[in-house]
Formats: sequence, structure tokens, C-alpha cells
Amino acid sequence: MSDVGGFWAVVPAGGAGTRLWPLSRAGRPKFLLDLTGEGRTLLQATVDRLAPLAADRVVVVTGTAHADAVRSQLPQVPRQRVVAEPSPRDSMAAIGLAAALVERSDPDAVVGSFAADHVVPDAGVFHDAVREAVDVARDGHLVTLGVEPTHPATGFGYIRAGDPVEGFPTALHALEFVEKPDAERAAAYLAAGGYRWNAGMFVVRAGTLLDLLAQWHPELSAGLRAVAEDPDRLPDVWPGLERIAIDHAVAEPAAAQGRVVVVPAPFAWDDVGDFAGLSGLVPGDGGPVTVVGDAADVSAVDAEGLVVAGSGRRVAVVGLEDVVVVDTPDALLVTTRERAQDVKAVVDALKAEGRTDLT
Repeated sequence: MSDVGGFWAVVPAGGAGTRLWPLSRAGRPKFLLDLTGEGRTLLQATVDRLAPLAADRVVVVTGTAHADAVRSQLPQVPRQRVVAEPSPRDSMAAIGLAAALVERSDPDAVVGSFAADHVVPDAGVFHDAVREAVDVARDGHLVTLGVEPTHPATGFGYIRAGDPVEGFPTALHALEFVEKPDAERAAAYLAAGGYRWNAGMFVVRAGTLLDLLAQWHPELSAGLRAVAEDPDRLPDVWPGLERIAIDHAVAEPAAAQGRVVVVPAPFAWDDVGDFAGLSGLVPGDGGPVTVVGDAADVSAVDAEGLVVAGSGRRVAVVGLEDVVVVDTPDALLVTTRERAQDVKAVVDALKAEGRTDLT
């Protein structure tokens, strides 16, 4: 399969993955880890998945603290295409900076943004959806890949889709973006049909993205283009840039103007948001306990759940259902998959205590 000419892949690699603590930490977040046991980190797997589409046209945006680790894991990506942002400014600044840099070298380029910490097992179906999204984006649309929901999830935002876009196989006009719903509304979305998970995968001409941004956030757009023109200005300009997500900055207002198109994404997708999600991604031996790490370090008796063995100690679980045990050299987590989303509260408490050595 040949690559898509004029298409650039942007990989935002940020966040600490706090719901995967103590496995994921600020200094070594989840995108730098091999969580699925396949011998590739989430970041490496993301770039591997994009390579057939973008060849060597990949830009990774990460924090200064992780830039060296990212470059080490991705030796095939030229050093200058691993862009280190001085401080977190949310997804719009990160993706917008990459788009501005691409626009300077390739004014007609289409960029696609794909998070570094997501899992997509079926690369072929993913490639088909992205190819269609690129074709739609060349017509001046902001395109998002909408994942077909498999259950009434409350951890994702949703996109409401409308009529088909003429001239394309599956593309649909996006009517609105809706925030993460409660369980009742999520169930209603599934029953109604026409709603898709917002996985944060956007495809758009680089120039179009920055022009759309200029409508609602002109100073942010101008600042990003100024840095692209003179990268030496990054340390001075960056701290003054508005901190906002791409969804709020451009996707939502552009959808209200009829500028957003949804390409249905009929592939399995997971953002590895917590240990409940991780337990379904790790290949196991069919037993009731899924093990991440060395299975020889785990003893399970009448137990069911997930065990992460990362300290070299023996971990024994007896008579517990739905359990999550994460054992690392300096911290131990015991919870349930049902409460996996609440692990973030532990990180918040540790920060409040000043225990940055553990976060």
C-alpha cells in the first residue's frame, strides 16, 4: 500500500496517564510504555501504524522532559521533527504548532492528528478511514474520525452525525460535539443511533486548521505561525499562548458552521484510559487473571482480574474478584476494575502532600 502524498501525521505525546498510576508516572508516562506486551511502546505502535500512510512525514510534539526518550524510541524520525513544547498548553497549541511548521514547508499539506497513547488493532481498516478523511479534508473540511460506540461509555465525548457528504463513500456531516454524558444519556445516544465516540483524531489542511483557529482565537493562531516562521521565538511566545483543547477551540464552533465532517471509524479503538481498559487489551492465557509483566511472579487462587507485576516480588491474590493489583518498586495499588477511573484521585492526593517523587 503506497503512502498518501501530501499527508503529514502529527502525534501529540503528552499527559501523565494518571489513571494508570503507579505504572504511568509524570517522568515516564503511558505512551512511553509497552502496555500491551507486544514489544512496542504505545508511541512506537502509533508511529508504526501511521508509517504506511505518511512514510517519513511524521511530527511528534511532546514535552521537554520527554523529548530525549521520544527521540530514543523513534530513531527513524528526524530529530527536528520531535518538537519539544516548553510547557503544556493543551492540545490546540501542540497540534497547531505542528500544523504551522508543516504549512511552512508544504503549504498544501493535509495533517492528521493521532494521539500517541491509543490502541488500534486493525491497521488496515484504520488506513482506509484515514485515506477517505484525507480526501474529504482536501475539499476544505475539518474531518474527525468517529468511532462506532460498542457500549454506553461515559468517559468519552460524542459526535452527532447527520446526512452523507456527496461524493465520498462513508463521510457524514457533523452536526455537533457533545461533552462526556452520564450513563442515562450515553444509553440514549446508543439507542438513537447516529452518535460516535470522539476519539480526538482530526484530519485537515494545515492552513485550514490555522485559518479556522484565527476566526475564534486569532492571537493563538498568529503566535503559532510566528513560531513556525522563527523557531527561536518559541521560548518567548509559548508561555503567552492560550491553553485550550482543539475540540473547544475549533471543532465545536466549526461544526456549528457546517465545516466539520465525520468519517465513521469501523475499527476497534481504545485510549487505554485506566486499568479496566488495559485488562481487555493484554493478551492472556485464557485464565481469570490477566498478567502484565512476568507471570512467574504471580500466584492467583480463586481470583479474577488484572495483576501488574513490576517489582520482582511475588504477588499472591486469593479469593478476590474484579481485582486490580499494580506492584512497582516504590508503590503498590490495589483497587477494582469498577473503580479504575478513581485512581487519578490518588495522584491528586500525592501531589497535595508534596510527594512528587511518587507521581
